[in-house]
Amino acid sequence: MGIIDEAGILALATRLQRLSDMMRKDGLQIYKDHGIAFEPKWFPVIYTLHHKPLLGVVEIATEIGYTHPSTISLLKELEKEKLVRSKKDKTDERKRLIQLTEKGQSLVEQMKPIWELIGKAITDLTNTRNNLMQAVIEVEEQLKQKGMAARAASIHLQARKK
Repeated sequence: MGIIDEAGILALATRLQRLSDMMRKDGLQIYKDHGIAFEPKWFPVIYTLHHKPLLGVVEIATEIGYTHPSTISLLKELEKEKLVRSKKDKTDERKRLIQLTEKGQSLVEQMKPIWELIGKAITDLTNTRNNLMQAVIEVEEQLKQKGMAARAASIHLQARKK
């Protein structure tokens, strides 16, 4: 057991990042095993555009929960791979609308059974006594109600009052 593991709750973000990295690496391997050249980091954008075929950059960022700059960076990669394309919005020339290309749509069709397989593998992995997905949902809700910094400030203030 390393020092980060011993740090317990203090290292939660580090451990979640490590867990995310391991899952991403395995996801990449699953795609490779099925002959699909796909980066797991592209998943949120591709999946979103599969379900909502024409969106602006801001709408995509909102849907996937990423910052605007991070979303733009992902979109540039996907455009370079010719998986998405953009066009100007007819009603607002400043706005770019993003959609899957034919190559992107074809890739989605190839990946649908792989997504089902990955979903089953993740369900099997997280089907523990303390179900990880349910815990993530609960913590996200808690953060929406009151962020960690606000909680720390409240705790600090309460400690000073004593």
